[in-house]
Amino acid sequence: MEVLKQAEEFENMKMGHMSTSDRVEASREAKRLILSINEVYKKTKDANLMKLMKRLTVKKQKIEKRLKGKPMM
Repeated sequence: MEVLKQAEEFENMKMGHMSTSDRVEASREAKRLILSINEVYKKTKDANLMKLMKRLTVKKQKIEKRLKGKPMM
């Protein structure tokens, strides 16, 4: 379960003071982790995997929100 270890490390990673390229890389990594966990979830239907995917998705959304920046008015 290498993917679960990577997901845990990603989840515990600090997100402060990241450059734009770091944010893009983190967003892509989150997507990769979510999709790979989803493949395992399809076979096992483990509720803990679903919770992990949801937590990673929330973190990914926060990163992407920061990437998009404030809307211009």
